[in-house]
Amino acid sequence: MAHAPFFKMPQTYSMSTSIKRSKSPVILHCDLNNYFASVELLEHPELRDRPVAVGGSVEERHGIVLAKNYIAKAFGVSTGEALWQARGKCPDLVVLRPHYEKYSKYSLDVRRIYERYTDKIEVLGIDECYLDVTGSQYLFGSGEEIANQIRETVKRETGLTISVGVSFNKIFAKLGSDMKKPDAVTVIERENFREKIWDLPAGEMLGVGRKTAHKLSQRGISTIGDIARCPRNLMQSYLGKVGVMLWAYANGLENSPVMDMEEHCPVKSIGHGTTTTADLTSDAEVCDLIGELVEEIGTKLRREGLRCGGVAVGIRENDLSVREYQMKFKFSTQLTREIRRGAIEVFRKKHVWRNDIRSVSVRAIYLDNAGSPEQVDMFRDTRWEGNILALESAVDSLRQRYGEYAIASGSHFAQTKLVSQRIGFSAELEMKYGGDVMKRKGCY
Repeated sequence: MAHAPFFKMPQTYSMSTSIKRSKSPVILHCDLNNYFASVELLEHPELRDRPVAVGGSVEERHGIVLAKNYIAKAFGVSTGEALWQARGKCPDLVVLRPHYEKYSKYSLDVRRIYERYTDKIEVLGIDECYLDVTGSQYLFGSGEEIANQIRETVKRETGLTISVGVSFNKIFAKLGSDMKKPDAVTVIERENFREKIWDLPAGEMLGVGRKTAHKLSQRGISTIGDIARCPRNLMQSYLGKVGVMLWAYANGLENSPVMDMEEHCPVKSIGHGTTTTADLTSDAEVCDLIGELVEEIGTKLRREGLRCGGVAVGIRENDLSVREYQMKFKFSTQLTREIRRGAIEVFRKKHVWRNDIRSVSVRAIYLDNAGSPEQVDMFRDTRWEGNILALESAVDSLRQRYGEYAIASGSHFAQTKLVSQRIGFSAELEMKYGGDVMKRKGCY
């Protein structure tokens, strides 16, 4: 059976057509505008002229703004703030619950459109990708023309809009997509990038967060041009390796390639966290929650064939201040009980109670392959590890076959401040059994 060609040749171009082609790499950064809110509005067109936000459940204390439309943004509503704060700014704000399965579907649909133009697609998240279209110019025209074709196709076929930055490297492509929104294309060329971006605030550039911008401002560096003109060694003295990186970014020297679709960045950590339905007030409550969180982390490590050399515990207090504590293990592990032991130990040793705790997260860090060689201790008895690994792998198999709720530690059933008895509770069970049935079974 004949297969369709990878590229769909537009009628307006052919291989013999004289096309303006850039000699430099041509990188696009495609960013879906207000993605979650835009997807929800596809099914609620009656709300298009009203301020809309997508947010979690206030009752379950996941009540933050995940996304908002431009009308809500005009009232000062910002992503990440609490819904009660957003409603204080915009009393008429309409809050819609998120539907992640829809966001995954539309994200894949849009990515298939990108694949018509190139196979060099680096996925940054559910709503943004880098595309290398350097070679695609022979078929589809200049980088700007390709960007406009993609933008119009996405709008026509999905109803969503994207902003596209076109440049000779990834940093400036990302900057370009942020400069003009929504539904727009911005080109930053090698010949004119100084005029276009050096007057922008330093905080506009990728890699410059609030803290870094403040440190730079204290030294009289307030624009991207200031970063570029600052001597490289001074930037290094101010910010270390980050300073050198930012200096290179500002001067247009970033040249990392766009990865192929099959390539993936190495996993640096595996984590899990949750916000509880009521504040945690004691070490015992936090340790019980840590025990629940590491269940999923251990399963992921074993499934991916990884082990961790340390653990990090993140704490968010009820005044929204955040602290994180880390420790390195003497020996790497993929055992849930060892990760739990380390996470509880680092929390008990380092945390000083100032306020009650709103949410907890745990990350397995310093990852490597489970089969990699490791220096051992000749006095350490490791025979028990094989038995525990077999036990935990058996639990993984039971959960995979019968569901996340098939088996759980007895101590978890005493917890009263979790959204569900097993944090891994998914919409799959809700659809399979129905909410009323699950309530009668005592699952939440």
